[in-house]
Amino acid sequence: MKLYYTPGVCSLSPHIVAREAGIPLDLIKVDIKTHKTEAGEDYYAINPRGYVPVLELEDGTRMREGAVLVQFLADKAPTTGLLPPAGSVERLQVQEWLTYIGTELHKQFYWLFHSGPDDVQKAQRAKIAKGLAELDAHFATRQYLMGDRFTVADAYAFTIVSWCNWSDIDLTPYPHLGAFLARVAARPKVQEALRAEGLLKN
Repeated sequence: MKLYYTPGVCSLSPHIVAREAGIPLDLIKVDIKTHKTEAGEDYYAINPRGYVPVLELEDGTRMREGAVLVQFLADKAPTTGLLPPAGSVERLQVQEWLTYIGTELHKQFYWLFHSGPDDVQKAQRAKIAKGLAELDAHFATRQYLMGDRFTVADAYAFTIVSWCNWSDIDLTPYPHLGAFLARVAARPKVQEALRAEGLLKN
């Protein structure tokens, strides 16, 4: 399988999940500003939406949307516990977290990475702060979103919350969330993914 990715953006979460699941991927780097792959291909021909990630299966089928891809990859390695069994309440809880992170955190960063009116930037920062506070309170009593077990939702949360470092958002008021980031970053497979994307130098 191939994963079309850009270092550090939302494609990092399926990359992490694949490594945690022991699934080998061919990594294809994409410049999302020029919409060209590292080989010079037109990325719009691969994904008309223009963004990453895209997971290309062995038969050439291409799948998009990170929250879907992490579940697909985890289901290929059910014994890892990265995703609870289908039909369980726990699986619904993981899917709830994936949806929350995607809609209430991920998308709120858009205007912080693009020029926009000051009032819009201020409103987005307020929304992000609300989400960070909720996560901080959640992690006050547990290591991961689902307790003591790392799941695909943690890979997604780690990826998005890490963007605070790129957007001048101080995590000092959220010590439990900061501890979560450090805990995930220390995982050997997460370090592998970060190193492969050039985000970890040693």
